Amino acid sequence: MRFWHFWVNTIVSSSQYHPPRFIELLMLILAIAFLIISTIIPGQPFVILGLSFVLGASSSILVREAIFTTNYAHPPALQRIFNIVISLLLFCISIYGFVNLIITG
Repeated sequence: MRFWHFWVNTIVSSSQYHPPRFIELLMLILAIAFLIISTIIPGQPFVILGLSFVLGASSSILVREAIFTTNYAHPPALQRIFNIVISLLLFCISIYGFVNLIITG
């Protein structure tokens, strides 16, 4: 029971102190789940849902990092650069997935 109490407290504190990161994490977890389901049960709705969650989370990360870097005078740290690169990669992969779905029909 203590184990579950720890995880519930972690989720609650994460959602209170960093709401955008919590939503982005939730969207990425749902995207992973939908993309795994789409490999088990072939069908376009799960792929489209998974790709849209990836697109939304990556664009949210990019906007959050852009706002942070414009509001503060110091150069971005290595972690922020890593977040930007990974979110750009996810954004490009999801756009490629949507284009592939449109072309293949």
